[in-house]
Amino acid sequence: MSPILILSIALQVACCVHVARSGRPWYWMIFLMMFSYLAVLVYVIAAVIPDLRHDPSGQRAMRKVRAQLDPGRGARDANRQLQVADTPENRRRLAEESLRTGDFASAEAAYRGALKGLYADDPDLMLGLAQAQQGLGQPADALQTLQSLRAANPQYRSHQADLLHARVLAETGATEEALQRFDNVSRGYPGEEARVRYGQLLRQGGHTEQAAAQFRESLQRSQTAPGYYKREQKAWLEIAKRELAAIGG
Repeated sequence: MSPILILSIALQVACCVHVARSGRPWYWMIFLMMFSYLAVLVYVIAAVIPDLRHDPSGQRAMRKVRAQLDPGRGARDANRQLQVADTPENRRRLAEESLRTGDFASAEAAYRGALKGLYADDPDLMLGLAQAQQGLGQPADALQTLQSLRAANPQYRSHQADLLHARVLAETGATEEALQRFDNVSRGYPGEEARVRYGQLLRQGGHTEQAAAQFRESLQRSQTAPGYYKREQKAWLEIAKRELAAIGG
């Protein structure tokens, strides 16, 4: 059987499954099975794409594709919205988009602009500002922002804030305090980043056995983890493998 025919059948079957799941009229199936590639193209345009536009998971997938094709689009759109209406929400969006694309200088400026009035102590905005400062190579400023965040919002809980706090402590030279924080954060962090970073800091301090234990734990946890978790954590698991190999563990 030729590859072209196999691909045609696969696409037709996939579209027929979509017909059944979406509750569309059964005549779509007849149309799909009769006209092959042309029918698939018509069905995708008429049914699949509109469904993606209204389905939350489809919208997320489309946003992800757009972000990969044009990483700066979100920031440009946010900046245009800010020019039209200078509101805290528009500043927040511009700050988040700038932070996402690694434009830390723009992110810092936007977060500072949003941290005013009723939002002067907003914990999410303060965390974003600290992330931008850390990205700019200003760990001392990031640490001060995080301390202000804690003082203004003592009940605020965030794994990202906890991890960032540990990182900037290490970057400012407070190694022992950073190790204590990494130890606490890694126990409940939803992913392997905190544990791997903890292992790296331990290794830098000469605690090779403890470091190896952290890397091994990450790799062992992944063996029984679901497939999606392994895919999401692939980069950190690869780092753990390399670090463990470098130690000789």
